[in-house]
Amino acid sequence: MVKTNAQTVNKPRLDSLLDLLATNNRSMGSLAIMQNGRLVYQKSIGYAAIDSPSTIPATAETKYRIGSISKMFTGVMVMQLVEEGKLSVTSTLDKFYPAIPNAAKITIGMMMNHHSGLHNFTNDPQYFSYMLSPQTHQQMLARITAMKPDFEPGTKGQYSNTNFLLLSYIIEKISGKSYPELVKQRIINKIGLKDTYYGDKINTAKNEALPYAYSGKWTKFSETDMSIPTGAGSMVSTPADLDKFIVALFDGKLIKPASLELMKTSTDNYGSAMFATQFKGRKVYGHGGAIDAYRSELAYFPEQKFAVSYISNGGSFDPSRVMQAVYNISFNEPFEMPNFTVAKGLDDYIGVYSSKQIPLKINITKDGSNLIAQATGQSAFPLDATKTEGVFEFDKAGIVMEFRAAKGEFTLKQGGKEYLFTKE
Repeated sequence: MVKTNAQTVNKPRLDSLLDLLATNNRSMGSLAIMQNGRLVYQKSIGYAAIDSPSTIPATAETKYRIGSISKMFTGVMVMQLVEEGKLSVTSTLDKFYPAIPNAAKITIGMMMNHHSGLHNFTNDPQYFSYMLSPQTHQQMLARITAMKPDFEPGTKGQYSNTNFLLLSYIIEKISGKSYPELVKQRIINKIGLKDTYYGDKINTAKNEALPYAYSGKWTKFSETDMSIPTGAGSMVSTPADLDKFIVALFDGKLIKPASLELMKTSTDNYGSAMFATQFKGRKVYGHGGAIDAYRSELAYFPEQKFAVSYISNGGSFDPSRVMQAVYNISFNEPFEMPNFTVAKGLDDYIGVYSSKQIPLKINITKDGSNLIAQATGQSAFPLDATKTEGVFEFDKAGIVMEFRAAKGEFTLKQGGKEYLFTKE
């Protein structure tokens, strides 16, 4: 056991949590915890590669795409340039890209805390037509320039990858170097990160994990071309390196205390390149990430000097739930292990269902002891049984499906809305 400010890091309980997820095919990934700047726990579950061409178990050396946690790296470099007098949080976007709508009204600070009103390019329907192919800055800028703003700059907060894509381009313009060069020079080499870098096509020979989806079996997921997200989501790392990064950030090894305070300050629940939350009265700072089938979480408790990161390359159990479980276990809070019920009578639910409320059909099938759902034109996803008979969930998308087999129907609940589906 390792002391955590009068608390303990309960290694056997953490092992049990991760083993439970692995045994039930709910997650593949790696967890790392640092306490007082020292690595006190590491564990990996599942695989970095499955039959591709060989099966490679995940280890502490396995590297993953981290998605939007990359924004913290970009935010740090923005603040470094501010400290060097090369940029200001009040500088406006038109100084760099005047053709973008509202550029003269959008400041660096607004982009840092998602108050620019710039439309999120990954929400644009065209995104899926080019996401797997290399893109130039010019191509991305042309798309961004053509997008209609979502709201007037500074009036509210709304998450947009476009903000950090542009911030990474601005960093490059000011410095005259590429983002991969800059992040290596300004962060990676400065604090000695050994397994962190700007991503490229996934290479299992370099201990990089491939992305997978699970619906009865693990199947390889598509790979975003890393020329696209740049400073919004192109970094690769390990949980241990991410812990080291956030500890160094809060220890003043990357930016000055005043710069960190600006990053920590929230407006409309958005900090600048990080989020501030609480866990049972304890302050927590960090970021999450999602790209392809990868999901990542990074958090730091400054008062407890406690850092934790979990990165997954596949599975239906959301890493944010893994993190909450780790917090409860690490701080000796009441906690029940997830209960992955094996449902019986799955044949009663099988069939094609349609709804009068939305133009969508959902095909329910089974694979062994797993119920599988597939909506028209979409990928199949597994439904996890709950403690309540006939009620299944797909946690990653916030979907709950309540079946009434005798009536041949189910209610789909998602995002506060409910839809009735009837078997055809």
